[in-house]
Amino acid sequence: MSKTIPTAPALHYLVEVADLHAHLFRVTLTVPQPAALQRLSLPVWIPGSYLVREFAKNLQRLQARQGTRSLDVAQLDKCSWEVACQPAKPLVLRYEVYANDASVRTAWLDATRGFFNGTSLCLRVDGHAHAPHALELRAPRGMPDWSAATGLAAVEVDARGFGRYLAADYDELVDCPVEMGAFWSGDFKACGVPHRFVVAGAAPSFDGTRLLADAQKICETSIRFWHGGKKPPHKHYVFMLNAVDDNYGGLEHRNSTALICGRRDLPRRGEARTGEGYTTLLGLISHEYFHTWNVKRLRPAEFSRYDYTQENYTALLWFFEGFTSYYDDLLLRRAGLLDDAAYLKLLNKTLNQVLQTPGRALQSVAQASFDAWVKYYRQDENTPNATVSYYTKGALVALCLDLTLRQEGRTTLDDVMRALWARCKAGPMTEGDVASVLAELGGRDFGAELKDWVHGTGELPLKALLTGQGVTVLEDTPQPAQRLGLRVAENGGIQIKVVLRGGAAERAGFAAGDEWLGVENVPRKGDGWRLHKLDDLALYAGPQRKLTALVSRDKRLLRLPLEMPEGVTTWRLALRDARIAAPWLAGAA
Repeated sequence: MSKTIPTAPALHYLVEVADLHAHLFRVTLTVPQPAALQRLSLPVWIPGSYLVREFAKNLQRLQARQGTRSLDVAQLDKCSWEVACQPAKPLVLRYEVYANDASVRTAWLDATRGFFNGTSLCLRVDGHAHAPHALELRAPRGMPDWSAATGLAAVEVDARGFGRYLAADYDELVDCPVEMGAFWSGDFKACGVPHRFVVAGAAPSFDGTRLLADAQKICETSIRFWHGGKKPPHKHYVFMLNAVDDNYGGLEHRNSTALICGRRDLPRRGEARTGEGYTTLLGLISHEYFHTWNVKRLRPAEFSRYDYTQENYTALLWFFEGFTSYYDDLLLRRAGLLDDAAYLKLLNKTLNQVLQTPGRALQSVAQASFDAWVKYYRQDENTPNATVSYYTKGALVALCLDLTLRQEGRTTLDDVMRALWARCKAGPMTEGDVASVLAELGGRDFGAELKDWVHGTGELPLKALLTGQGVTVLEDTPQPAQRLGLRVAENGGIQIKVVLRGGAAERAGFAAGDEWLGVENVPRKGDGWRLHKLDDLALYAGPQRKLTALVSRDKRLLRLPLEMPEGVTTWRLALRDARIAAPWLAGAA
């Protein structure tokens, strides 16, 4: 047993399994001292994922009692309820939540695994949000091999992790997800702080020892980045990783993170190489862990207090997501998990993603941040033409600032990040704080850069800055899809997913949803070829620039005049001078 002596909690949530096969959790919420008209609500979104997801759609059978008396529950709107009750007498609410979303954002329950975020299961009690909240996890019957893991402080739990936990307030309660099941578990310490890694769904080949060793390097590098030899703000940390056949993502929390990856991406016993999938997973671990500082504590001023009932707008996601995206792979390099060439390859990918997004000429990263609620999380075939990612372009803004500061010789972006942490007392931050710290440490006003790079839509000075940092930018021939301005899916055929603005495919009349069947060589009429993958285009086109594309659209066959473009290139980075690049890549001033 793990025991502490907390203050008496104002609220108590009992979470248990109602029906594994029906994907139902049962929640019993006790409010010791309710108001006469007690209001309750369930969040419509989860911090870190900026989309209204309407979690109340999964809540059912909400009932209320005081003692032996049943009370009416009146629904006020899509996510709020009200109960008329006797004040100061315990109010007990019971309800069920359907949990069949395998993402990191909501809740999941079946015979193999349980997972939930508090925003999906825990009603918010008006007037009590700032009081202590107790969470009791009851072990499911007939599942002796199941354990539980969470970042919440344990009050009284058994050896498997089931029992009672305590949160200081509602924000902390819903910021500590819970993983349940017969998961793999391992522990390590980073700079003296206990860390736990739990993995569900791993294949028998999974090398947990290697994952722990690499995660430890990432965590220690991040802690030293922010604090040098001092302790981090969290006393313990939990990684919760769900390995599935094919998925990827993560969501940050104050002292934990929920991750999802493909089983093939996990390290394998007896295999020393680091595959592309495992490198991507390490980057995800680095990204979400860096968020422990950058967005969970140092955060937009608009997020000082979350409003869980509606969108919470900020124009600063370019900083909190973009700068985190800059540092996630860079810290892998500094942790010794990548060499210079591997890091530049990842940076190269980000560069080309942005350069192949026409929407960068229409939308600034500040606008993209504000529009996340309606654009980033609701992507369609026109998204690359109308928007830019605050993740990728935000990372390039960070790169430009870092290299500018380094080449001017007064400071680095590393120092700016730490100074912002101190200036804002690890709390709410504005763009004005960024500008002030840049001016103070950089020795001049950076308003023009912020205006052009953050609020403008012009091109970033990437080539000049990279060249000045010992990196050569080469122009390469792009892949066929990039050359034509397409994004496609290939599975025995070519499905057009996106037609990029201004490209050869758009000029020819391609549309998203088309199936590209084949080509005809214009000078030789009737000389047609079936395409199964886009790489075959060069084989059948030969030196001809003018072709006829055969396309199926809505079961109609179309002939589109396609002219192969010239002069389309893609960037390739190469390290020219390791001595110049070393301070940046190694993290020195």
